[in-house]
Amino acid sequence: VFGANESGQHGKGAAKTALRFGAKIGKGNGIQGQAYGIPTKGKSVQVILPLGKIQKYVNEFIEYAKNNPNKTFLVTAIGCGLAGYKEQDIAPLFREAISLENIHLPALFWKVLNTLEE
Repeated sequence: VFGANESGQHGKGAAKTALRFGAKIGKGNGIQGQAYGIPTKGKSVQVILPLGKIQKYVNEFIEYAKNNPNKTFLVTAIGCGLAGYKEQDIAPLFREAISLENIHLPALFWKVLNTLEE
């Protein structure tokens, strides 16, 4: 699961790596081969999406994972690289994923989520 842009220009970061797993140029959101894109940038790669819009995309991903329990999802630290967010900003967006066994979040996100649960 990688951070993407809405236009599907997978030119850098985890999105570029996702091309090896079936990510499709021109598709920014959703399942793509053995990869799943969650946009953190807009149609223009200079536009960083607001957290509320990223939350919408994260919610769609979580719903997809719930409906596909036979698939395992390894989430990268989306939004924490080229989009410039910190793990404290992005990790809480994945609260609903905590109980799903087929979603594996990065250690940086767990560190934040564990402090929220205390």
